[in-house]
Amino acid sequence: MAAARKYKELEARLGYHFRSRDLLKKALTHASVRQAPGKRRDNERLEFLGDRVLGLAIAELLWEIYPAAAEGELARLYNRLVRGRTCAAVARELDIGPFLVLSDAEAESGGREKETILADACEAVLGAIFLEAGYETARDVVRAHWGSRLGASPAEAADAKSLLQEWVQGQGLDLPAYVEIDRQGPDHAPIFTAEVRIKGRKPARGEGASKRSAEQAAATALLAREGVWKRGADV
Repeated sequence: MAAARKYKELEARLGYHFRSRDLLKKALTHASVRQAPGKRRDNERLEFLGDRVLGLAIAELLWEIYPAAAEGELARLYNRLVRGRTCAAVARELDIGPFLVLSDAEAESGGREKETILADACEAVLGAIFLEAGYETARDVVRAHWGSRLGASPAEAADAKSLLQEWVQGQGLDLPAYVEIDRQGPDHAPIFTAEVRIKGRKPARGEGASKRSAEQAAATALLAREGVWKRGADV
């Protein structure tokens, strides 16, 4: 029962509840236990599948959000979003580490914090969601957890906050409020984190090299999560 409750906590953060906990456990099982007693099946095949699901979901999202961006710009954004470092960061936010199934040796060597293991598990979980619920559900999970990492590109930097304001007015919602959450890095190269808050909606966060770009990124994340970007692309 304790394990089931722990899985529920992970699923709540993920935003998806598995019908098959065995499938989720497989997605969290590292190859280091391949030869362990019980012959658990590892997550390598699910990671292969999830990598492709993530790639398609990110490509589709970028296509919608940046209608004026050139192929080269889209490629740079794509590579930043699907790289292992980003996947590992998402895994850490989801707190996947404690749920990983590792060999004793791998666990003792700090495997629960290793970037590659976390990234692979994150992609494997996406692969498992795809198998159980289909692409659209997996895509929604990607948008929920990768949206705040889009950042503000030249193609949309002037538009995201304006579009969000137009959208909330059309929905009869209160105007968005932007709050600076964090600032890191040296004075000559700061990284800001901003949060956009709308009454009745879950806040969204974004990062940028300035307060303005961080706010644009937060607006971008909320628009992506709410699924209004196709409307925005036509504005």
